[in-house]
Amino acid sequence: MTLESLVEEIRRKGEAELLAVEQARAVEEERVAKERDQRVAEIQAQSAHATELEAAREHAQRIAAAKLASRKLLYEAREARLESALRETRDLLREYTGSPAYPAVLRRMYVAATEALGKQVRVSGRAEDAAVLGRVVGRSFDPTPRQILGGLIAETPDGSRRLNLSFDELLRLREDKVRELLS
Repeated sequence: MTLESLVEEIRRKGEAELLAVEQARAVEEERVAKERDQRVAEIQAQSAHATELEAAREHAQRIAAAKLASRKLLYEAREARLESALRETRDLLREYTGSPAYPAVLRRMYVAATEALGKQVRVSGRAEDAAVLGRVVGRSFDPTPRQILGGLIAETPDGSRRLNLSFDELLRLREDKVRELLS
């Protein structure tokens, strides 16, 4: 073999190896490109799914917050209406204390107090009711004025037992029923 044929043989082998390497590189490049495209598609799909989930979660949160806010407004409106009705009830009770039937109610309250606490009771009430209570209870009347809407407060002489028949207390004790009726 001559030198030229040897060089030619080496060149052919080199070109063949180079062609094989270039083909392998092209195949590998194509495989990597397919994997990349697949991975990009997967990432985009995951991202779209995550975005949908986040949007759905945010939407659900907004709806829940709106429902809560509406319930709160409804509750506040009901409470305002009930408080207004209770104020109106107190005003009606104040007006009632000026009616001709009010002294009879005080008399019945006194009778109920003596039945519950015994004949010896101290009775007190509003300053405006002093004259009526003085006539109804006699010497058992305590002239110390009470800050109440109306009615009376009776207690035993030793102060061990007390019966609060004031309109304030009666309304407070029945406030749940009044709220139920008003709602």
